[in-house]
Amino acid sequence: QVQLVESGGGLVQAGGSLRLSCAFSGRTPSRLHVGWFRQVPVKEREFVAAISRSGGRVVYADSVKERFTISRDNDKNTVHLQMNNLKPEDTAVYYCAAHQSISSGPLYSDEAKYAYWGQGTQITVSS
Repeated sequence: QVQLVESGGGLVQAGGSLRLSCAFSGRTPSRLHVGWFRQVPVKEREFVAAISRSGGRVVYADSVKERFTISRDNDKNTVHLQMNNLKPEDTAVYYCAAHQSISSGPLYSDEAKYAYWGQGTQITVSS
């Protein structure tokens, strides 16, 4: 079993920055590809970014490219999402998710591919 715990959410003004962290644990944390998703009420969950188990490959949603950066520290079993130049439309509950993969496995934007999920953390960007 894999456990994911997000932290770092909060309230920020437009143009500001926040860094989310996702601490993951379990039997084989080094085999996890990790992604971030977000969701606002009455909308479907939206892909934000994903990172491979080695950290060597990343992928972003177009809406966050050039503003968000995903990274990981495998010594600490933690993935970070650095969010800069935040906009009111970034307001959402952000979820960390993970799935087991071989090293060269694809990075998914489809939430159905992710077997493990954190509880979510709220980000509110005021205008």
